[in-house]
Amino acid sequence: MSGATYYMQDCPTCGRQLQVRVAYLGRTVMCQHCRGRFLAADGADGAANGSSSGLALLQRANELIATADAMKRRAR
Repeated sequence: MSGATYYMQDCPTCGRQLQVRVAYLGRTVMCQHCRGRFLAADGADGAANGSSSGLALLQRANELIATADAMKRRAR
């Protein structure tokens, strides 16, 4: 089983909803459907609105990881 944590983001080129690894936040990624390139940014951190603070991305990634860990503990 993979230890990767994902969040959902829409591709700005084709509009498909994609699973993006939290580890890729703040990086340029490529849509596997249309090959469009875009910045991996969870809308909750404001990066999609033009604020690309690395600290905000890291804090949001930590929040997503903590949420995923809590969900795994509850599932056991």
